[in-house]
Amino acid sequence: MSKQEKKINILKHALEVREEEIFSYQIDIDNFERAIKKIEIEYKEDTNMQSFKENLYKLLKENKEQQAKSIIIHDVIKEQLFELTGETCFTHV
Repeated sequence: MSKQEKKINILKHALEVREEEIFSYQIDIDNFERAIKKIEIEYKEDTNMQSFKENLYKLLKENKEQQAKSIIIHDVIKEQLFELTGETCFTHV
């Protein structure tokens, strides 16, 4: 296997891993948003839940930022694969 073939294989694997990471962040983002709404509706008067809600807002922000970073790296990996292979579609993200 040539160095270029090896690099292509590694990049393809890295792309798959990055996709999983992006999807994982999205699942957390969706869960945090739903939990925040649930607390706002069902636990308005519960002060413990209000502090939990504030923690969820922080986690939501952090996960959105991390997901954005992962998307950038994902896109850069796709660009490298295109440069090496000329193929434009490797993944579903």
